[in-house]
Amino acid sequence: MKTVSLFVLLLVVVLVSLSSISAFSPDGPTRDPLKFILGEQNFGRWKNGIDEAAGAPGPSGFEPLLLAAKRTNRPDILNGFKHYRGGWDITDRHYWASVGFTGSAGFILAAVWFVSFGLALVAHYCCGWRINVEGKGSVHSTRICLILLIVFTCAAAIGCILLSVGQDKFHGEALHTLKYVVNQSDYTVQTLRNVTEYLSLAKTINVAQVFLPSDVMNDIDRLNRDLSTAANTLNEKTIENSAKIKHVFNTVRSTLITVAALMLLLSLIGLLLSILGHKHAIHIFIISGWLLVAMTFILCGVFVILNNAIADTCMAMEEWVDHPHAETALTNILPCVDPRTTNQTLYQSKQVITDIVNVVNQFVYNIANGNPSQNYPYYYNQSGPVMPPLCYPYDSQLQDRQCGSQEVSVANASEVWQNYTCKVSPSGLCTTVGRVTPYYYKELVAAVQEMYALEHYAPPLLSLQDCNFVRDAFNNITLDYCPPLEHYLRIVNAGLGLISVGVLLCLVLWMLYANRPQREEVFVKLPLPLKGIIRSHKYNTKDSSNNNASSPNSSTQV
Repeated sequence: MKTVSLFVLLLVVVLVSLSSISAFSPDGPTRDPLKFILGEQNFGRWKNGIDEAAGAPGPSGFEPLLLAAKRTNRPDILNGFKHYRGGWDITDRHYWASVGFTGSAGFILAAVWFVSFGLALVAHYCCGWRINVEGKGSVHSTRICLILLIVFTCAAAIGCILLSVGQDKFHGEALHTLKYVVNQSDYTVQTLRNVTEYLSLAKTINVAQVFLPSDVMNDIDRLNRDLSTAANTLNEKTIENSAKIKHVFNTVRSTLITVAALMLLLSLIGLLLSILGHKHAIHIFIISGWLLVAMTFILCGVFVILNNAIADTCMAMEEWVDHPHAETALTNILPCVDPRTTNQTLYQSKQVITDIVNVVNQFVYNIANGNPSQNYPYYYNQSGPVMPPLCYPYDSQLQDRQCGSQEVSVANASEVWQNYTCKVSPSGLCTTVGRVTPYYYKELVAAVQEMYALEHYAPPLLSLQDCNFVRDAFNNITLDYCPPLEHYLRIVNAGLGLISVGVLLCLVLWMLYANRPQREEVFVKLPLPLKGIIRSHKYNTKDSSNNNASSPNSSTQV
């Protein structure tokens, strides 16, 4: 069950909670740094995001939806074997009980086999119970036994091959899926850190010693703490979970390889020893095979559970992709339902950009285009045509606005302002016509670059809010990763089934064939002079013992 849980964490908990980090509340003392990104609305390039999202319905307005409801309708062991009808939900122990029921056949077979064959061994070795094969057909029966033994040994060998190939493919595909999930998580971590980095840089922006307002800096600090905590926690959980999952996969792989190798050796050596008639040596292999067959039945049950859990998860993801805003079991992990948090993140980012424009334009209007006197602290002999101000990308309601004809946009501001840069003397005064010195021009460009970075790095962060990012990830998993995983699990199950049945039947045939009558076979191979001596000795022994026993070919005890 631990293997199943960790694998489902691979497909869901790691991906969703790691790639989404949903819903921290920047207003309250109980905010969770892992819950802060996802929101309901699609803001695109920040279009009309704040007012439209503010009225979005919360979780209570969503239509409930049970994921994979038909597929998960199974008997619940914890509820008196009543059918579980709660749909896919990895947080519900009744769901796991219903999934565990799917592997009950393998566990029951393992128990029945272990007890029944164990009793048969006790009866055979301790109570003297024997199977008698009598009559002239014993030679014919021995040949049929040999043929069946070879067939079942081949079946067990084919099962070992299938198991080896299936586990190798499954292991590779599982690690490939894990790598995809980790990449999604790393993308989210990098997005968070990019936004944090550029928000921090915004605090250092100044033009002519004019900085952002102190309250904005405090808001940036609070937001950055949450973003940094979320990114660090996300990164730590990704590393921790991926390491655990790799450990489980490697353990499963080692176990399956060991089982395949032992079963192959057991079946081949058992066949050889039974043909050679080593009765005592074969007993060791019979007991070993008895235990290993029980183990393979248990593994069959475990992999049936694993297969059903993965299939349930894939179906749940597929249904969620079609209904991303419905209230489902994924809502506990993926709550794309927090417009207030969305608005706060969007508002803070836009507010920082607006404040940077204020700082820049305060310099442009008051200093660069102000024509101050020589006694003014920021006089540097500025002259010439007035310098165009920077365009406000948002209006007073922080909605997108078009730039005016006399404004320069963030995209071309540095190029336009370069035409208003003068050459300076060693004292820092302009010696040519211009409105800004190279020093102030660099400060203006740094401010514009900060705005540009926020405009381009915040939207990927905000794109997580409308669930498109996670929807695409789930869609890729269901289309590209789930079918191979389920296919290779079926191959593993087929291999385990062939091994179990093949070795099980081989155990019975070993006992029969190893104890077959061999005296006639040996007698036929002897030289002609020895045959007469053995025949004379055989009949003299019978007369002296006054025993009416039949000839060697008449009966055999096993």
